[in-house]
Amino acid sequence: MDFTLKTYQSLLTNLKGQGYTFQTFHEFLEKPEKKSIILRHDVDKLPENSLEFAQLQKELGIKGCYYFRIVPQSFIPEIIKKIAGLGHEIGYHYEDIDLASKSIKYQNAKHKTLKEKELAEKAIELFEKNLIELRKYYPVKTICMHGSPLSKFDNRLLWKYYNYRDYGIVGEPYFDVDFSDILYLTDTGRRWDGDAVSIRDKVKSTKVKDKNFNSTSDIIKAVENEGLPNQIMFTFHPQRWTDKPLPWVKELVLQNTKNIVKYFLNKIRS
Repeated sequence: MDFTLKTYQSLLTNLKGQGYTFQTFHEFLEKPEKKSIILRHDVDKLPENSLEFAQLQKELGIKGCYYFRIVPQSFIPEIIKKIAGLGHEIGYHYEDIDLASKSIKYQNAKHKTLKEKELAEKAIELFEKNLIELRKYYPVKTICMHGSPLSKFDNRLLWKYYNYRDYGIVGEPYFDVDFSDILYLTDTGRRWDGDAVSIRDKVKSTKVKDKNFNSTSDIIKAVENEGLPNQIMFTFHPQRWTDKPLPWVKELVLQNTKNIVKYFLNKIRS
């Protein structure tokens, strides 16, 4: 079965066995190793699943980075402190443009740029406030946008008008990683080939073009055959990974339903 902790552990063990170094995103930005893995975890919900991931990594002597949203289903200070205490990096999974858009009533405007700027002004206030809150538990240095698939706004719009470096942030994956050199693998859509059902979690990665990773087993086989490049960023959504049968089935059904919706949203927006 895919998307279980057992499968996840098998992937990490095989990567470690091939001599990869595991770096946090902050470490990679400062001094990237030649053969490096960045384990990025988007904590969209069920943060207790992320804690299980963090504990498993600690047992294997591996570090990762965990990006927490500010919403109640993600932001649990006790879990944030526990994950940080295990030696992992904590980052902000920002969605302030989407949050701001829900708090402002819009009327049709002739000038789209003016409307965007008004939204950005509200969003940067939220960003600063939320970053301060998260920094009570960890000295956050990296951020990563939340896709907000149902929103018509891209949260990265904020950086059209502002610079995250002004807030002590040193990196954001979608802006500070050259994915022409680094392979990007994400479990968006509860699959590894989910471009068709991904709204915004997409990059232009030219590495391993001829590979079609549908399952985690496909990736593990490529690792065993030394068929992966030397630098890889993985994005995991830990709420999708569990050994418990009922939650596993629930997530499978829910995600397949979401994929249908996101597929048609992509068609409409393209």
